[in-house]
Amino acid sequence: MTQKVALITGSSRGIGQAAALRLAESGYDIVINYVRSKKSALETAGKIEAIGRKALVVKANVGDVEKIKEMFSRIDEEFGRLDVFVNNAASGVLRPAMELEESHWDWTMNINSKALLFCAQEAAKLMERNNGGKIVSISSLGSIRYLENYTTVGVSKAALEALTRYLAVELASKNIVVNAVSGGAVDTEALKHFPNREELLAEARRKTPAGKMVEIEDMVNCVMFLLSEEANMIRGQTIIVDGGISLLV
Repeated sequence: MTQKVALITGSSRGIGQAAALRLAESGYDIVINYVRSKKSALETAGKIEAIGRKALVVKANVGDVEKIKEMFSRIDEEFGRLDVFVNNAASGVLRPAMELEESHWDWTMNINSKALLFCAQEAAKLMERNNGGKIVSISSLGSIRYLENYTTVGVSKAALEALTRYLAVELASKNIVVNAVSGGAVDTEALKHFPNREELLAEARRKTPAGKMVEIEDMVNCVMFLLSEEANMIRGQTIIVDGGISLLV
């Protein structure tokens, strides 16, 4: 069992799918996780197998701890190891703070922050068998600045970034490196659910100092760097990939 394995949650499309394909190209067998987009997940698996790598497709809502445990049990049965975990799956209710209900809060926090803790616990058990591994989560600028209708997601991403710091310290003794990547506005499938999507995109195009919007590949490039040996001494950090827009007042 020497073939390295990577799990990417929410990898049927967008940043997760792009990361899965890049990791497959780098020689990893891939675990594709999805909750709704089965067709896209299977299409992603086909692309990975065309590269010459194995693909395991697992349906699991990562906001549910029992589903998390079942997913990692499948990984253990299929591969017997895990070397990389990209915590990408995300969801959220986009409403002003005064319009939020308890169910909106719980749903978003469970998928965007609780999932990291309980996935990391299970991932660490598999990573320990092969002298460690790497965990990278996907965050967003809403964790550190106000974005309209973004309360639940922004707070959940702030929790994710704090948890990244704690995990980085506590898993260091197991040789598990933990970091996060925070992106500016990226035109993915998820952005279509934003009521102010066009306004967000227009602002990003107009204001980003780099002169263009962040693209999916920009995010994946940073993820791949953090998963590399060159980044071993970067621990518990959230690297912002936004073309400089967060530097503006």
